[in-house]
Amino acid sequence: MPALKKLLERLDYQCVQGNPDIEISHLIYDSRKAGKDDLFVCIKGTAVDGHKFVGEVAQKGAAAIVVQEDVEAPEGVTVIKVEDTRYALALLSAAYFDHPAEKMRVIGVTGTKGKTTTTYMVKSILESAGYKVGLIGTIEAIIGDEVIPASNTTPESYIIQEYFHKMVETGCDCCVMEVSSQGLMMHRTAGFVFEIGIFTNIEPDHIGPNEHASFEEYLACKSMLFRQCRLGIVNKDDAHVEEILKGHTCEVETFGFSKDADIHAVNTKLVKRPGYLGVAYTVEGLLNFDVEIDVPGKFSVYNSLTAIAICHHFNVSVEDMKKALKEAKTRGRIEMVKVSDEFTLMIDYAHNAMSLESLLSTLKEYGPERLVCVFGCGGNRSKLRRYEMGEVSGRLADFTIITSDNPRFEEPQAIIDDIKTGIEKTDGKYIEIIDRKEAIRYAIEHGKPGDVIVLAGKGHEDYQEIKGVKHPMDERVLIAEVLKELHGE
Repeated sequence: MPALKKLLERLDYQCVQGNPDIEISHLIYDSRKAGKDDLFVCIKGTAVDGHKFVGEVAQKGAAAIVVQEDVEAPEGVTVIKVEDTRYALALLSAAYFDHPAEKMRVIGVTGTKGKTTTTYMVKSILESAGYKVGLIGTIEAIIGDEVIPASNTTPESYIIQEYFHKMVETGCDCCVMEVSSQGLMMHRTAGFVFEIGIFTNIEPDHIGPNEHASFEEYLACKSMLFRQCRLGIVNKDDAHVEEILKGHTCEVETFGFSKDADIHAVNTKLVKRPGYLGVAYTVEGLLNFDVEIDVPGKFSVYNSLTAIAICHHFNVSVEDMKKALKEAKTRGRIEMVKVSDEFTLMIDYAHNAMSLESLLSTLKEYGPERLVCVFGCGGNRSKLRRYEMGEVSGRLADFTIITSDNPRFEEPQAIIDDIKTGIEKTDGKYIEIIDRKEAIRYAIEHGKPGDVIVLAGKGHEDYQEIKGVKHPMDERVLIAEVLKELHGE
């Protein structure tokens, strides 16, 4: 059983009741899990305030509580007061698991776009060079052979430390993780230092009542990473890079297309063959070699440059980098699915106007015979997103198939009608097919030589949420079923 005083070592605190010289059995922040001799941290959430459960956890036998507000606690319960319980939870969790991040090299990737793809590329390169790599991200956490589906891009600090601990136990020597602005704002990544912090790019996103109050706050949260890492590697081409580095305490390296970047790309060429879209370029600066990637577009150059800039610090050979970049795949991020020798079909997570515009603009550069976009929008979410996505697809795609996404508690037809409001502002041709499998069937059946078909919005998701229930639905499975049915198998 860990000593409470030991867990509090790196924290500024005040003991307002009882004695910190006690042993505790578990560290918890969910009152329902409270038991004998536990340490309970009162987290003030948007919906629930942990300070309200002090009496309940004491009754269950908790030995100590950590608070940021004055509370009435029964005699015999040690009360530790701190300025911010979320920050305290991060430091307590790190100590509870015996500071696992100090036994690995942890790489953190932040930015509006590119985080997921970059983390998988880095994992692929480092593993090809013989490292054992853990991953924490939007899609999943990967610890050895264990794969845990994710609910947040950056999990709660206790879970991060638990994952780190498991990674060390399974022999990982490094971890690559996505770091969201929310995660930084809520101190989920406090309590350890990143070996390398990465900034991919920033655009106005995640601004709203439940996320960030303003773009300035969003920027300020992202910039926190560069006061929590030894080396910062940042996108030289991003307009906000100076603000991101404001007050940084790390060494800095840069990447991008700018000739002034430490690692930069030149001679970029689009590569196009039937059923295949890719990009080739030359790396110059700290390293010099040619690269080809099986993922289309300029942002693929950025993602791969980031991965190269990171792996350079792990003494990975150029051959290992080239091979791994050619093989690196990210589920649901411009994921090519072979259905024909005549046209190209892919799955992508683009689920807002900004990401859809970026995706369709990239694919248009390849000069497809027709660019076909199959998408829907989520229910119980902003109607504005529907109008905007409709307008983007109508403007950039040659043909749109409007279908259902996660309708949640709304009627799919009502969501489709909102998308049509946006698409009708353009000259874009479209058809509506509510059932997603039928929409995919229509796209495949009507595919023409030279077409590029993109299924947007679902990406890595393997469910469809209807009336509060998640039904299994994986687009890869739907495509396989459609192909089987079309071939009369």
